[in-house]
Amino acid sequence: MTEDVQDKAQLRTNLRKARREHVASLPDAVSALVFRRPPAPVIELIPETATIGLYRAADAEAPAAGYARFFMEAGHSIALPRIGDDGAMAFHAHTDPYGESDLEEGPHAIMQPTADAPQDTPQVLFVPLVGFTDSGQRLGQGGGYYDRWLAAHRGTIALGLAWDVQKVDALPIEDHDMPLAAIITPTRIYGPF
Repeated sequence: MTEDVQDKAQLRTNLRKARREHVASLPDAVSALVFRRPPAPVIELIPETATIGLYRAADAEAPAAGYARFFMEAGHSIALPRIGDDGAMAFHAHTDPYGESDLEEGPHAIMQPTADAPQDTPQVLFVPLVGFTDSGQRLGQGGGYYDRWLAAHRGTIALGLAWDVQKVDALPIEDHDMPLAAIITPTRIYGPF
C-alpha cells in the first residue's frame, strides 16, 4: 500500500467519524432545513433541460433528497446511480423522490433504482464525498465509482454536497481523482472552479 493510499484511508476514517458526530449533533429542526433546495448561484449553473444526477445519502452523507424533489418540481429528469452485477455504475431514472417506491437495496445497503429503470445520463451530477478542499478536490468513499464515471463523461458538471466539517486543507490527490466544479455546504459555496 502506497503512502498516499494509507493517507487516504486514514483521512476517510477520521472524516467519516467527524461527519457522523456532526450530523448526530444537529437538532432535528436544523436537519430538516439543510439541503432542501440548491442556492441561487448553483441553480444558475444548471442548464434548463439538464438531467440531474443525484445520490441516495448513506452514513451521514449530506442529504440529496431535497434536491431531487426540487429539481423534479422544476421539470428536470432525475437519475440515481445503480451498481450493476458487473460492478459498474450507471445512472437510471428516479421518478419518485417523495416515496422512493422506484428504489431497491443495492450493494453496500444503498438504495438504488430498480434494474428495469431506464438508463439516463446526467449532464449535472451532485456527488457525495468524505472530504474536500476549498479548491474543488474531493475525497470519495474509496470505490472509485464516481471518478471512473466522471472520467468517461468529461462534459458533466460535477458538484459536491458536503457538511462544513468535511473541509480539509489538503488531500493526497492521484491522477484518477476527478475535481469538482463547485462544492455546496450548509453555510457556503466553494467555486465554481
